Amino acid sequence: MATNPSNTLAQPQIQPGGQLIGLARQLVLNHLIDEAAAIKALEQSRKDNVPFVAHLVENKLARDKDIARVASRSFNLPLFDLSALEIDPAVVRLVDEKLIRQHHALPLYKRGRRLFVGVIDPTNQRALEDIKFQTRLDIEPVIVSEGQIAKALDQSLDQQSSGMVDSEIGDLDFSTETDGGPKIETLTGSDADDAPVVRFINQVILQAVNRGASDIHFEPYEKMYRVRLRQDGMLDEIFKPPVSMAPRLAARLKIMAQLDIAERRVPQDGRIKLYLTKQRAIDFRVNTMPTLWGEKVVMRLLDPTSAQMGIEALGYEDNQKELFLNAIHKPQGLVLVTGPTGSGKTVSLYTALNILNTADVNISTAEDPVEINLPGINQVNVNIKVGMTFANALRAFLRQDPDIIMVGEIRDIETAEIAIKAAQTGHMVLSTLHTNSAPQTLSRLVNMGIASYNIASSVTLIIAQRLGRRLCQHCKEEVQIPPEELIKQGFRKEELKDLIIYKAVGCDQCSGKGYKGRVGIYEVMPISDEIGRIIMAGGNAIQIADQARKDGINDLRQSGLNKVRMGLTSLEEVNRVTTE
Repeated sequence: MATNPSNTLAQPQIQPGGQLIGLARQLVLNHLIDEAAAIKALEQSRKDNVPFVAHLVENKLARDKDIARVASRSFNLPLFDLSALEIDPAVVRLVDEKLIRQHHALPLYKRGRRLFVGVIDPTNQRALEDIKFQTRLDIEPVIVSEGQIAKALDQSLDQQSSGMVDSEIGDLDFSTETDGGPKIETLTGSDADDAPVVRFINQVILQAVNRGASDIHFEPYEKMYRVRLRQDGMLDEIFKPPVSMAPRLAARLKIMAQLDIAERRVPQDGRIKLYLTKQRAIDFRVNTMPTLWGEKVVMRLLDPTSAQMGIEALGYEDNQKELFLNAIHKPQGLVLVTGPTGSGKTVSLYTALNILNTADVNISTAEDPVEINLPGINQVNVNIKVGMTFANALRAFLRQDPDIIMVGEIRDIETAEIAIKAAQTGHMVLSTLHTNSAPQTLSRLVNMGIASYNIASSVTLIIAQRLGRRLCQHCKEEVQIPPEELIKQGFRKEELKDLIIYKAVGCDQCSGKGYKGRVGIYEVMPISDEIGRIIMAGGNAIQIADQARKDGINDLRQSGLNKVRMGLTSLEEVNRVTTE
């Protein structure tokens, strides 16, 4: 059933005259929350498109168990303890996963034509109607607490995915994109001997997708074999299959990526498209590397949704966002994004391209390789073997009447010179560079051999970025740190009075890690006239950094400390990603 996302979670909790009704009113009457806070929470939950109760619990405005008790008593519905029930996966599969997560409503038990559904807000009639429409069953709501239903949702849907691995293994399609068109790899009779290997790899891939991992590592050693996932920037070992499986696992992965299975001496690159359902597909970039004890295979998950997140989701501060948007909307100039591998540079570039991608501009990109397909943008794969380098692609772009050009990475002086020439001749150029900070980027360009006057006249903005792990909002705890230590870490003395710092603890919501998701830490440095003069005079990175501070630009360290002040991450995490 098609629903309007903006209205899906907007329960009628406020009458036109501003009078609270429904669950919100009952919470106010039972003194769990005051009226002003309830109205503000309702408005914010609608803005964020999350259930009202989930918003209250996440922001610690009310306890989930107290809300559940009030809902049960006020609406004369049973309060159910989910820990007492073993939920049948077949019952969960009656309702679409998207609908379950959207409404925080979980099918619990089916008896004849009646389906018992656990809900956190019984006044959300939209949820009950949507489930009834899909299942054609009579819906019986029961009250469950937000904490219990969040845990049960993850467990039930993970079981559903695991069941998919075992029971529907032959329905997973892998497509490898080549010049000759897509080739489909599925489990066939000829693969029968390798069925356990196929099943294992599919299980690993599905687990990676469900956990939101960015990379999968298949690693052979002398006496062991391990599979690790990179989640929120950290590697986590999930499986240790028998070392005897190493050649078969590598062979299967190479077949899926349409690589040469006979070639084990040199690295190879490939690409896989995995069709989870007819509507949902995920791309993987595959690289093999010969090691001492066999081939290591790394798969990078390329999530198309990351390119459409929008600038608000990236974690820019308000002034940084303004500088970023102003720079990319200029008719010409060079915008550089810097940072180590895995710092989110590609997502930042794709976000900028999505903002700029309108019908009246011509956008071309040269990437190695193209990670995410963007409709309306001319994307070119760099292929050094056939002579399609970044520099050659750039030259070709300039003969294609471009408005905006994106270069995946500036690696040499030839590419840098063409990019700068393009920026000086009326084009907006976006690119990346591997440096530690924004001021160092300018020094790196000078060291590459670019004339300082060209740098000063063409570069408009430099963004240095890192990705830090976001504190789990369900379990983070306030931590007391001595004032002298806080000052040593970079906080100002006048900030200490109202400063609250949180630490990671660990709970069921974050798999005991204390962190869930990531937050961007940015240094956004526009090239001011003063910085331009320093570049022209042959100044170094230290002089540029000093001038940036005078211009009010926060470096990576200060931006990280701002994230600590906001309660988004911990001081330990900022130290991990910003300490050089």
